[in-house]
Amino acid sequence: MKKRLTAIIVPLILCFLTVLTLAGCGAAGQEKEAARTAPDGRPKIQVITTIFPPYDFVRQIGGDYVEADMLLKPGMEAHSYEPTPRDIIRITESDLFLYAGGESDVWVEELLEGNDSRVHAHSLLEWVEPLEEETAEGMQSREHDHDHEEEALKNGAAEETAGGTEAFAEDAGVHLEEGEYDEHVWTSPANAILIVEKIRDTLISIDPDRAGIYEENARVYLEQLRSLDSDYRRVIGEAKRHTVIFGDRFPFLYLVKTYGLDYYAAFPGCSSETEPSAATIAFLTDEVKEEHIPVVFYLELSNAKVADAIAEVTGARTAMLHSCHTLTREEMQRGENYLSLMRQNLEQLKLALNE
Repeated sequence: MKKRLTAIIVPLILCFLTVLTLAGCGAAGQEKEAARTAPDGRPKIQVITTIFPPYDFVRQIGGDYVEADMLLKPGMEAHSYEPTPRDIIRITESDLFLYAGGESDVWVEELLEGNDSRVHAHSLLEWVEPLEEETAEGMQSREHDHDHEEEALKNGAAEETAGGTEAFAEDAGVHLEEGEYDEHVWTSPANAILIVEKIRDTLISIDPDRAGIYEENARVYLEQLRSLDSDYRRVIGEAKRHTVIFGDRFPFLYLVKTYGLDYYAAFPGCSSETEPSAATIAFLTDEVKEEHIPVVFYLELSNAKVADAIAEVTGARTAMLHSCHTLTREEMQRGENYLSLMRQNLEQLKLALNE
C-alpha cells in the first residue's frame, strides 16, 4: 500500500514545488540566506537527511561549513514517515541528500526518478555490505499475511489480472520481492566508520575547496568511532554469554552479525506489527528461562508491553537499546548523539551479557 500511495503522492507534491518556492521569497528569505553563510564568507553546503545517524555524521564532518537538516521530527516513528511538499522542496534544493534506502524509503526512488535537481543523493545501504532482513527462530513473521491473502483470493478479493495478486499483496502489507535488505546499517559501529568515510569523500567531491576541513574533522571523528568499535569487540568478546532477547522489533541485525551475538526477538526490524502471537511470546519466555537471560530489551519510543510481559513471567528485568533511528525532543535538547547513544547501548549490553 505504501508503494502505491507514494506513486500517487510524489508526483502531486512535485507539482507544488514552484508555487511553494516562490512563497519563501522576501525578507525571511534574506535572513535565511545570511544564516547559510559559513565562517569563510561562502555559502554552506546544504545537506538533508531522512533520519538521525547521517544527520549526526554530517554535523561532525562538516562543522560550521555545512548546514544539515533532518526530515524526521523528534519522536516521530520513522517507518510511517511520508514526505510533505515542503520536505520535497528542501530535498531538491539541497546539495546532498542522504537516506537509509530500505523499505521505509520507497518514495525516495520515485522522487529521484522524477526530478532533474542537481542534488547528490546517496542511500546508506549502497555504502556497506547489506544484509537481507531475516526471520529468526520464534519471531513473529509476515507469513500469516499470506494466509489472509489466500483467503481473500478464494473470496474473489484479488483482481483477476496479471498484476492482481501483486497489487493485493501490497495492500495486505506482504512483500513478495526477494532480497529485502535491513536498512538499519548504522547500528554497527563498524558500518558507521564506512559511512563516515563515504560522507567525507562525498562532501569533498561537492566542495573541494574545503577538503582540508572535512578531512581533519573526519579524522578526529573516525578515531572516536574506531574506539567505539574496539570497545564493542572487547566487551562482547569477554562476555559470559552471547545471546540477547528482544521483546520488540529488532533493528540490530548489523550489530549482532558484526560482533558475534545470537538473538531472539518478537519482530523483524521493519515490522509494522505490535502484537506478537501467543506462540512468539511463549518461545521468547522459554528462551529466557532456559538460558537464564537476565534482561529483556525493548526499543526507544516503544510501550515495552511485550518485554514487560516476558519479564513478569521470568523474573528478568527490562532495559532499552536505542536504535538511533530518531531522537526524542528531550534527547535532542540534552545533546545526545550517535556516540553517546551507542555508548549507552554498550553499557546495557555489558550488564545483560554478564549478570
